[in-house]
Amino acid sequence: PDAGQANAVTALERLYRELTDLPAGHTRGERSRSRLSTVLFGWLNNNKPAPKGIYLYGGVGRGKSMLMDLFYAIAPVTAKRRVHFHEFMLDIHARLKAWHELSAREKIQQGGRANDDDPMPFIARKIIQEAQLLCFDELQVTDIADAMVLTRLFKELFAQGVVVVATSNRPPDDLYKNGLNRQRFLPFIEQIKEKLDIIPLEGPVDYRYNRLQGAETYYFPINAATTAQLSAAFFRLTDRRVEDRAKVPSEELIVQGRRLFVPKAARGVAVFSFKRLCANPLGAADYLAIARAYHTVIMVAIPQFTQENSDEARRFIHFIDALYEHGVKFLCSAAVPLPSLYSGGDAGFEFERTVSRLTEMQSED
Repeated sequence: PDAGQANAVTALERLYRELTDLPAGHTRGERSRSRLSTVLFGWLNNNKPAPKGIYLYGGVGRGKSMLMDLFYAIAPVTAKRRVHFHEFMLDIHARLKAWHELSAREKIQQGGRANDDDPMPFIARKIIQEAQLLCFDELQVTDIADAMVLTRLFKELFAQGVVVVATSNRPPDDLYKNGLNRQRFLPFIEQIKEKLDIIPLEGPVDYRYNRLQGAETYYFPINAATTAQLSAAFFRLTDRRVEDRAKVPSEELIVQGRRLFVPKAARGVAVFSFKRLCANPLGAADYLAIARAYHTVIMVAIPQFTQENSDEARRFIHFIDALYEHGVKFLCSAAVPLPSLYSGGDAGFEFERTVSRLTEMQSED
């Protein structure tokens, strides 16, 4: 029994029932989503307040994302979107950039006003045409650019009837704590507290850690046996059956307007080959996006590093730094034992730190 999860389930059930009572044409049975482009939602048309959303917060492994995903899967709404909050903000900044590049005529053609200097109402309308229910995973604000946008954006979204469910590691009052110009961000916190039920999940059990406790994280050499062990860890962490191996979905992250392909991902666990992440010209922004999006990363087939693959070694160093700084759990298979992973090249000193960090990342702490 977990009292925090039980409270969250009660709140999600309340929201589910309120969404079920929406007028025809806005629930799952709707044949076409085109009406959403021309009308506001049923509760606004009937002068009813939108259903109150939910904000789940607590430490890692308490079940926040699991519960939100269960709710999202059955939410009786056709137009809905589940997205990592960092990815959502990248999308918003891309929309802002695109708006400012439009000519007056193009703004009018897209439903805006030629002399409108504030794109937020327009962007909010576009978002709500796509989804009346927004589910955000890991709502956190560390960037001043995000902080300055959020108050204006969510004022418009809430005014236009969007329903929000969000998970976060922090209570609303701790968002963007000690951030630059935080006073300008405080209205966003008040909006969250007014429009969402705040539900803590602060139980004593880190379920995610329990599944990794005692497990190896660094496997060598690269062969069928170590690959099978990593695969078993993935299915244990994601509540999936090995028999459903072919059904594991892929994902995409948006990084500075580019798409970063994630071959396999579920429940906050991502799987990559070493070659995909370190043999290709990726950089710190890509690795930070991965670290923000996933709580656990599995990397397959890390080679031994020599003078010949020193560029790959440097990318690997940056990748591990990003995971380490964000507290991401890391499992991998490698060609050789960890002390022998680096056998020569220009990045020897830097790689000593990487070996130290990888050793620490294998510890119980």
